[in-house]
Amino acid sequence: MPIVMAAVTIDVIGFGIVMPVLPSLITRLGHMDLPAATRISGWMLAVFAIAQFFAGPVMGNIGDRFGRRPVLIAAMVAFGLDYLLMAAAPTLAWLFVGRAVAGVAGATMGPAGAVIADVTPPEKRAASYGLLGAAFGIGFIIGPALGGLVAHWGVRAPFIVASVLAFLNAAAMILLLPETLDAAHRRPFRLREATVVGAFRPLFHAGNATPLLVAWFLWQLGGIVYPAVWSFWSTIRLGWNAAQIGWSLAWVGFLQLVVQIWVTPRLMPRLHERGAAIVGLSAAALTLFAYAFVTQGWQVYAFFLFGALGALAWPAMNGILSQMVDSTRQGALQGGLGAMNSVAAIFGPLIAAQSLAWGSRRGFDGAAFLISAGLIGASALIIALGTPRRAAAPASADGPGFEAGGGNG
Repeated sequence: MPIVMAAVTIDVIGFGIVMPVLPSLITRLGHMDLPAATRISGWMLAVFAIAQFFAGPVMGNIGDRFGRRPVLIAAMVAFGLDYLLMAAAPTLAWLFVGRAVAGVAGATMGPAGAVIADVTPPEKRAASYGLLGAAFGIGFIIGPALGGLVAHWGVRAPFIVASVLAFLNAAAMILLLPETLDAAHRRPFRLREATVVGAFRPLFHAGNATPLLVAWFLWQLGGIVYPAVWSFWSTIRLGWNAAQIGWSLAWVGFLQLVVQIWVTPRLMPRLHERGAAIVGLSAAALTLFAYAFVTQGWQVYAFFLFGALGALAWPAMNGILSQMVDSTRQGALQGGLGAMNSVAAIFGPLIAAQSLAWGSRRGFDGAAFLISAGLIGASALIIALGTPRRAAAPASADGPGFEAGGGNG
């Protein structure tokens, strides 16, 4: 667990460190204004997501066949090379190539999530996924803040730092990360299962998964507004520079860390996974609605004191889903979830970026947040009305699952 959490933390630092400089870099390379650069950024994230869509289930299934360790190490090495490529990119086209490579390498959350399933019993997985979310939060505190600071040496400096961190991460895993999937639980790699449909086949047999999967997709579709437009929106609406953008994102990561470490272990036993998911999604939706109308920087910081409760959703929903498949298919499940996230990440940035650019040219740049608030609010409503209070049991090899007699759902 500590090794995987450290790997995720360094991974997220590498991602977050470049966010504060993207507006300046894209406007400089493309010779365009901020609304136009927002659209370009949306397309870059879509390219990243398309690559991850195809790579996610493949990585998960390869992890089920050969183990988690080689997949994680290879991905980190690819990340290091990719950030070097982006640091030297002379044109926007090279940035697009870099985002495509990052999309393939970025399917690491699937194998990382599978490690959690390998080493924890089903009834404790939600709490363990919360720790993984805490690692994500730590990375999101350090990454953007560091990016804002090193941007003092130029818009390409954060990419070089991210590359160094990725290579250090790979070296640490080579030396310290053990294999968590023993030979008895490995299964053959089948190409037909290395797709989003194949990865979810055992989950569909559980019987109660469909509403949760729809809610998951809407949540991901709405939540992508943060990486898609935050740097651009805060520059347009609030006039922030790279350092201010970095500190605001660090604040987001800090509060999410507080929720994962202190709030989640206390609320989860009381609310259970379903209740925690509803609370988290509702808080996220209301905060996004408020962001559409803020006029001062301090309001951003204040509203996220409540919005940080949205961090409850990921461990809660992941905990429910992980109980719906058996132990041999946890990698496939996590790869499938990653692929579903990638589908949302293909369309989400385009919706958010186009909405921000369209609204900015018409005097209202909060449209992206209103749309995202509606999507996440619908996700909370689906879970409240359409998700059973008890999780379904894992599907057997011979047929559909059955209603569990107990559990955390």
